[in-house]
Amino acid sequence: MTETTPETPETAPKTAGTLAAAVRGEDGLARCPWATTHPLTTHYHDTEWGLPVRGERALYERITLEAFQAGLSWRTVLAKRPAFRAAFDGFDPDIVAAYTGDDIERLLADPGIIRNRRKIEAAIGNAQAVLRLRARGGLDALIWSHQPDQTPMPRYADEVPTSTPGSQALAAELSAHGFRFVGPTGCYALMEATGMVDTHLLGCHRRGSSGRYPATSPVRRTS
Repeated sequence: MTETTPETPETAPKTAGTLAAAVRGEDGLARCPWATTHPLTTHYHDTEWGLPVRGERALYERITLEAFQAGLSWRTVLAKRPAFRAAFDGFDPDIVAAYTGDDIERLLADPGIIRNRRKIEAAIGNAQAVLRLRARGGLDALIWSHQPDQTPMPRYADEVPTSTPGSQALAAELSAHGFRFVGPTGCYALMEATGMVDTHLLGCHRRGSSGRYPATSPVRRTS
């Protein structure tokens, strides 16, 4: 599958071709530049992005939202997240895996979500893949087995990679288990969002908030 580079919190500053450092807001807190453009992204950055996410359902939700976001604005997905949760039964993989053609038509008619048949069908197929993984240790174990030992230390947005050998390996393993819309770029965004790596910029007040990596550690851009 050819992957379209999405506009995500991680890629939006870089695609603009800027060397953006952390930006200090009116509240005195410095943030990654993508988090300063709208209250919705500011709240997401400050309260969720980069914190460790564990558990089958939570990770399935993140995979699903990353897939729907591909090629679109991440802020659009955040705005529609409550509607997605309602439409997909709280991202319970047991329920979504049993969706039928009627459910696909229901979702295609729901104006609250992103109505894309291929992505809806992938969400259902991915839920089925989640259930199959339970016999092999589960989705949580698979994803977190790809956490690198070290993390980037970017000063500027352009220094944050969009994919790495680690995200390529994660994408390949997920694909081998039947997941779709899980390319290396989307998987690296997943790793960032779920705290597997810390790509908050140096100077950002959330840098090091995951507790997994110190705020100052050696740079290694290959994992």
